[in-house]
Amino acid sequence: MSDILSQNEIDALLKALSTGEVDVEEIKEDKQEKKVRSYDFKSPKKLAKDQLRTLQIIHENFSRILNTFLSGYLRSYIHTEVLNVEELSYYEYNNSIVNPAVLTVFNPYPLTGQIVLEISPSIAFTFIDRILGGQGRSFEEKRTFTEIETTLVKKLMKQILDLMIDPWENVIELEPKLDKIETNSQFIQIVSPNETVALITLSLKIGDVEGMMNVCIPHIVIEPILEKLSTKFWFSSISKSVTDSDKMILKKRVEKSHVNISALLGGTRLTVKDFLELQKGDVIMLDNLVKEEIEVLVGDKQKYYGLPGTSKNKLAIRITRIDKKGDELDE
Repeated sequence: MSDILSQNEIDALLKALSTGEVDVEEIKEDKQEKKVRSYDFKSPKKLAKDQLRTLQIIHENFSRILNTFLSGYLRSYIHTEVLNVEELSYYEYNNSIVNPAVLTVFNPYPLTGQIVLEISPSIAFTFIDRILGGQGRSFEEKRTFTEIETTLVKKLMKQILDLMIDPWENVIELEPKLDKIETNSQFIQIVSPNETVALITLSLKIGDVEGMMNVCIPHIVIEPILEKLSTKFWFSSISKSVTDSDKMILKKRVEKSHVNISALLGGTRLTVKDFLELQKGDVIMLDNLVKEEIEVLVGDKQKYYGLPGTSKNKLAIRITRIDKKGDELDE
């Protein structure tokens, strides 16, 4: 249906035509133009936008977990984020790899096939430098990795692959297993050149060093779970109700968790002069009597009272009562 113009719009159009601001021929040409969208039949699109969006959500979760892990492992400020998720041919991706690079090939069990996780050389050398106690400065020289450096990277990549389990849990119970690490893209022909792949690009920043991490997932690998790679399925699986089985699993995990318990025998106050003059054999008087109850802490919170003693020739505490204030903290 054509748009209906108001009287004011009609007057303005007639005025523009009379003054020469608008050409009648240009209006006719605009109407005759047809919108044509190019389509390459040699590389047909196999992944829907919704499926690419789900892959982005999965790897955004992966980037957050990776950020936390690397910050603690490398003892340095790390920032990771997903930059882009696109569909292209494996030939295009393979040609874009700059050698040398760290190319981790792994098997995503129970899925068949292989996935490539690529790290740029600048980030890989920074990883190695931090692991060996360095400052993690940028490494400008281009060279291949030594055998020791490859071994260090292989150990780190095994731990990074384990971080993929949780982000994928709403789609599949993934069990990634490292197959090999290569530094030359010519040795990682995991699929045919014309095979469609999903390429997830993440940026990594370690101090002043910036680089990329690419995850190349062939279409043939995720084809069995394409129905689950939709935002509708993703959010429906997240908001599912908690079953009795889930509660039992959570209970068992909590029961197996470890907590630190400590007993406070007593305390005292010393001057700095007395503290500096302490010698072997000196006795420090505490403010608690031997027969009095002592405080028992769970973590840093007082929870129980007890009496000190021994059990099987080991120091022990016998719980005498529960601190009511500790119960209030649990509520």
